Amino acid sequence: MKTTNRQSPNKPFNKLQKRTPFRAPAKKKTLPVRTEAAPAPAAAGIDVSVTEKLQKVLAEAGLGSRRDMEALIATGVVTVNGDVAKVGDRVHANDSIRVKGRLVKRAVKTDDVPQVLLYHKPAGEIVSADDPQGRPTVFDHLPRLAGGRWIAVGRLDFNTEGVLLFTDSGQLANLLMHPRYRIEREYAVRVQGELTEEAKEKLLKGVKLEDGIASFSRVEDIGGVSSNHWYRVTLAEGRNREVRRTFEAVGLTVSRLIRVRFGAVLLPKDLPRGAKMLLGSDWVKGWIEDLKAGRERAGVVPQAAQTSQAPLRTGKAKAGMGANKGGRKFASRKDVYDKGYEGLAESKRRANKRVGRTSAPRGR
Repeated sequence: MKTTNRQSPNKPFNKLQKRTPFRAPAKKKTLPVRTEAAPAPAAAGIDVSVTEKLQKVLAEAGLGSRRDMEALIATGVVTVNGDVAKVGDRVHANDSIRVKGRLVKRAVKTDDVPQVLLYHKPAGEIVSADDPQGRPTVFDHLPRLAGGRWIAVGRLDFNTEGVLLFTDSGQLANLLMHPRYRIEREYAVRVQGELTEEAKEKLLKGVKLEDGIASFSRVEDIGGVSSNHWYRVTLAEGRNREVRRTFEAVGLTVSRLIRVRFGAVLLPKDLPRGAKMLLGSDWVKGWIEDLKAGRERAGVVPQAAQTSQAPLRTGKAKAGMGANKGGRKFASRKDVYDKGYEGLAESKRRANKRVGRTSAPRGR
């Protein structure tokens, strides 16, 4: 009698066949060893043929400005696919970037408008996240930013007050700080003494400093009493202590310095020292468009001022206009600078009353 297989009755039983419900162990597949030198495959829709400068990518990731990132790369703590990076290196979309061993999360490019924070910096604070001397820092007063960090747009000296901008976009920070964009900065300056006409001419034509020629595009007399005199000056650079050193070059010492405007952003009349405000997204979007187009209303130095010397201005300064906070005016009176913009300009309610009076028909 023939013995048949229980599972297959029609087939004869093979004594060599194992009677077991378990399958034979599968052979282990040898997976390819993946090293960091081999970049990860690009996601669908990403063009890996396009490269960007490493410092730009790091800035867009919210690690700091491009200038700060260049200094960071030079220290040798940044690697690309396991290799130490150099300033000027270009990276692909699928390259692995690490800073001090930590993987950098690349910024996802969207059409979202960057956030811009205006801070009224008081004297006695340093524009740095970490100070070895333990002095108060402006970053102690900023709100927390989810998924990023605030980048300071330029710096102000320890004893300088006024407009200080922060943004969460490294690209916007670079746009506002790069010398080629010629963003105007306006300062109220109190000096010990008074400018002569000859000294004013020098400030407009340019004086020689250690790091090159420095000049103001405008110099306006605001007034003063006794040995203290106020001026309002405009320039399109952000070199270290430039305003103070420029006045020292003509023999005057700056005793107080307030930045009242950065580009189209003016110091609001009702924003006290140490206070902050977030600029409207619609206004920021329009400002960025104007900056890229080089329009004067964005706070860019006029073309005429770049190609020729600015005429000497005398007399009282006129009030400027700012687009932030609905286009408020800021006063140019001397007492505003003396007391630091606190409680001197009209409130919104008084301003509305004034507008109502001017628009009402006059009686005969």
